Amino acid sequence: MAKNSDKALHEPKFQIVKRGEMPWYKSWGVRAAAIILALIICGFVIVFVTGYNPIQVYESMLEGTFGSSRKIWNTLQKLAMLLCISLAVTPAFKMKFWNIGAEGQTLIGALATAACMIYLGDVLPGAIYYPVMFIVAILAGMIWGIIPAYFKAKFNTNETLFTLMMNYVAIQLVSFCIVFWENPKDSNTVGVINRDTLAGWLPEIFGQKYLFNIIVVAVITVAMYIYLRYSKHGYEISVVGESTNTARYIGIDVKKIILRTMAVSGALCGIAGLLLVSGTDHSINTGTVGGMGFTAIMVSWLAKFNPIVMTLTSFLIVFLERGAGEIATKFALNESMSDILTGIILFFIIGSEFFVGYKINVRKNKEGVKK
Repeated sequence: MAKNSDKALHEPKFQIVKRGEMPWYKSWGVRAAAIILALIICGFVIVFVTGYNPIQVYESMLEGTFGSSRKIWNTLQKLAMLLCISLAVTPAFKMKFWNIGAEGQTLIGALATAACMIYLGDVLPGAIYYPVMFIVAILAGMIWGIIPAYFKAKFNTNETLFTLMMNYVAIQLVSFCIVFWENPKDSNTVGVINRDTLAGWLPEIFGQKYLFNIIVVAVITVAMYIYLRYSKHGYEISVVGESTNTARYIGIDVKKIILRTMAVSGALCGIAGLLLVSGTDHSINTGTVGGMGFTAIMVSWLAKFNPIVMTLTSFLIVFLERGAGEIATKFALNESMSDILTGIILFFIIGSEFFVGYKINVRKNKEGVKK
């Protein structure tokens, strides 16, 4: 009896239990509630720290994203680029290959694109040049992704550290190449490439500079959704992600899947690099990717590797980023304040995923009353 009472005494009052699959409307309800709660907390922070009206601050966030047609197109462009890189890392993460190197893989694709624009832009006709530029950018990103995949498959190296270190190699390669190019006064940047001839610049569609990028990423999104959900390759990625032993048992070549999946991820990063240089900036520097390779990891995880849902999570991140910038400008606040608001909102959003995946059970006493 004493042992039983001691056991009951030491039983935890709360128990965290993994949920079954929650209906989509409930899961999104939890996330919406988290966002509303985050906005309320941010409102108190705004009043306490700055004394401004929170409603006016939130209005400025909307204005920063939708305040003009120019801002809308800039938002869509930023959304497309973040989404493209997020799609790139998704197959690897679904396979549980922790690819932290999207920043470097995208930057290498951007470097390959810039090299093509500088050395081939005025040499080859457009009908040949653009396909060549796409192929070179894809191959560059693919090679940068296959290198860590090969060492993982062959020697079981730590892919997290390997891909992370390759980001720094990519940055130094860009710095090295820039020394030989257009802007000798600044070793970290290059001027506008082919400003006079526009050789290698992606075409405007209906007079919109960014529409080509947006269309390309929309096509990639649909293709990636089909690839992961309905193709044999997507099935193999899921099996390897669940258990490499199971994959080997049913005859899947795990090493081959690792190499192929990272080739796909690297290729998509290469396309993102091309779109950034040839379609957006028409220049290259060490900050061309702007940290999107790391932000993409959060986008992919929040969407649970669903390419369609990633559109929403990418928009949320971009909205917060642009809204925070507008707050800093309009209310003469420093970047720290806008970062605090963004951090609070993201904290609640990420925290809501716990309640989507788990529930807390409260232990009952013998009379059935919760303690």
